Amino acid sequence: MVDVAVMGAGSFGTAMAKVFADATRPEPHRVRLWCRRQEVADQINATRINAQYLPEGVLPENLSATHDPEEAMRGAGLVVLAVPSQSLRANLRDWGHLIPPDVTVVNLAKGIEIGTLDRMSEVVVDAAGIDRDRIAVLTGPNFAREIATGQPTLAVIASDNVDRASHAQYLVRTDYFRPYTSDDVVGCEIGGATKNVIALVCGIASGINLGENSRAAIITRGLAETLRLGTALGAQPLTLAGLAGVGDLVATCSSPQSRNFSFGARLGQGMTVEQAQAAAHGQVAEGAKSCISIADLARRVGVEMPLTEAVRAVCYDGVPVSRAMDDLLNRDVGGEWRPEDAE
Repeated sequence: MVDVAVMGAGSFGTAMAKVFADATRPEPHRVRLWCRRQEVADQINATRINAQYLPEGVLPENLSATHDPEEAMRGAGLVVLAVPSQSLRANLRDWGHLIPPDVTVVNLAKGIEIGTLDRMSEVVVDAAGIDRDRIAVLTGPNFAREIATGQPTLAVIASDNVDRASHAQYLVRTDYFRPYTSDDVVGCEIGGATKNVIALVCGIASGINLGENSRAAIITRGLAETLRLGTALGAQPLTLAGLAGVGDLVATCSSPQSRNFSFGARLGQGMTVEQAQAAAHGQVAEGAKSCISIADLARRVGVEMPLTEAVRAVCYDGVPVSRAMDDLLNRDVGGEWRPEDAE
């Protein structure tokens, strides 16, 4: 039995807290879920349901919620970070010093930090002063609602330290949640970040009533962008062909459950960025923020990411959706793959 601290009670953090609570090795873990707001913690403890962020699924009795980060992490043998990517650094500055020494830290956030252009594992190293080999990332085609209702789900846990990835794998596996391990942290993080932006483009296409041909094209060309950026940063192409790349990309680009897809659909239907954000009711569409940092990172390493640039233009430069789509379709054509895409 291990005490697990899950730091963040949004939909995915709550779903993963439930997975850890459901896992038995050989006894159920004690899981403490840190909530940013006291009223959310009180409600979870009283009703066993996170009504605001994940009303699906009753939370097990061996899961408790708290507003106190020190209480959440006291005696923890594993710490799971489940806060949005662009607020991860600020949260770690507040309570990162409370993370127990030598425990594995599993990050769930997917994105590239604006300004620093750091991957999330790099943010953890810098903001919390944690050695890189203590960090693992969990990613894959994982919708919180389906996890919470016990639907079969596969994921990837990546770490530079294979033993820590395997330990986290052992602690989180259930009869419905099957994690694989990887040593390619870069590939897993790049795949998880870029799919949010590509899903937003698919949502826009849906919002303007484009069909399946268009969606398939966006997904495929989005994969090409992901491969270019990932391999330029040292990722393994096979990682991006697996659960952390293609798997996550297809799921996120194909379902209204995706916050990024839904956000893009609202833009395609004529909403402004502000209106689309208001309609999300507090749920964060990571792609609408990470498009800035991903585009900047691509420019830094000299790779082209036209879909990402289009999202940035719509969300931050005031470019109308119709013009952004026209610009994409009127780009010069050439070979489907370039030699550097396969490196």
